[in-house]
Amino acid sequence: MSTTTDPTSPGEAASPSPTPVSRRALAPDLARGMMLLLIALAHVPWFLYTSDVGVTLLHPAGGSVADRVAQAFTIITVDARAYPLFALLFAYGIGQLYTRQIAGGTSAGDARRLLRTRHLWLLGFGLLHAALLWQGDILGTYGLMGLVLVPLFLNRSDRVLKIWIGVLLAAGAGYAGLMTALAGVTSAAGPAATAVQRLPIEQDSYLLSIPFRLLMWAPGLLAGFLTLTLPAAFLLGLLASRHRVLEEPARHLRLLRRTAIVGLTVGWGVGAVQAMVHLGAFAAPAPTGLSELHIYSGFFAGIGYAAVFALVAHRITARGTTPPLPVRALVALGRRSMSGYVAQSLVWALVLAASGLAVGAHLSSWSALLVGIGTWLLTVVVAHRMDRAGVRGPAETLLRRLTYRSARH
Repeated sequence: MSTTTDPTSPGEAASPSPTPVSRRALAPDLARGMMLLLIALAHVPWFLYTSDVGVTLLHPAGGSVADRVAQAFTIITVDARAYPLFALLFAYGIGQLYTRQIAGGTSAGDARRLLRTRHLWLLGFGLLHAALLWQGDILGTYGLMGLVLVPLFLNRSDRVLKIWIGVLLAAGAGYAGLMTALAGVTSAAGPAATAVQRLPIEQDSYLLSIPFRLLMWAPGLLAGFLTLTLPAAFLLGLLASRHRVLEEPARHLRLLRRTAIVGLTVGWGVGAVQAMVHLGAFAAPAPTGLSELHIYSGFFAGIGYAAVFALVAHRITARGTTPPLPVRALVALGRRSMSGYVAQSLVWALVLAASGLAVGAHLSSWSALLVGIGTWLLTVVVAHRMDRAGVRGPAETLLRRLTYRSARH
């Protein structure tokens, strides 16, 4: 996932050394490490494949008090919030890599060609990831987003980026409002249509699950564009990278504080309404119809999270001391975010899915939440040990080598 670990020019691609910690800003890697917790918690409800689907994504309908608390927490703070954050961080890394290439003497054309090659490989990684492990893959989605949006917007002015961010958000709000208005006609099919996503997960045969995963993955490549919030978050990431907002948070404290307050207020506020609808706290005319607004609000929560992580990083670095162990471990995972993401999928496929140990059939919302947290903590520990040993993430290493090898030919 991270695109910030390539300080070399294409001719130096053979070097296995990661960027020294002293040359890396704390906030982007810290945000990536925490982002993986959000992604884990967003994915585990998909694997409760024996439960009835409720009105919010793939969260079960009903459950114990602990289950309902877990559902409300996830709906408010996690669902549709991780992907905009990832889009922002992904684009931020693109901006960092492009700037570093130009500063190192690479021509603009060669730097763009390098990015295009990287995104093509990322799309290929997404296809393989979906076929083998997880149909909810996002690597391919952001690879495609990079292929489309980087040529259009990488070197456009701040004014153009801001205008298009506003256009996309306005259009996204209109789309969400329209779908909500039409929900009274179509809401009855909502849970059934969503439950189709469980088809690959509930297959006892691993080989049979592969075509199901690919059938689910292919439309998902374009679904990210249709919400319009992910492209908006991507453009915001390019803009933030240009002004080094995450690398130099001390220069942007006022902006970051406002973004955190407004983003989380809007994102969590709409999420709270959706959670109450899901729990049946009040009757909505079309319960599933509010989901589009809930997904739209994820943009604001996602950028709010990015601002919070930048403020935390500023507070830590302002002390002038070595970051505490938990922060160093999170940063280590952030530097290996793509490997950490794939590792989560391995756990889901081997442990939770029906073609694996089928543990998902015996979990409920609260126990699935604990599995998600435990899986993420395991990747944090492993990443920290790899960092201490000077070992780069395997997925990042492979993507880097393929990218630079292709760029030289």
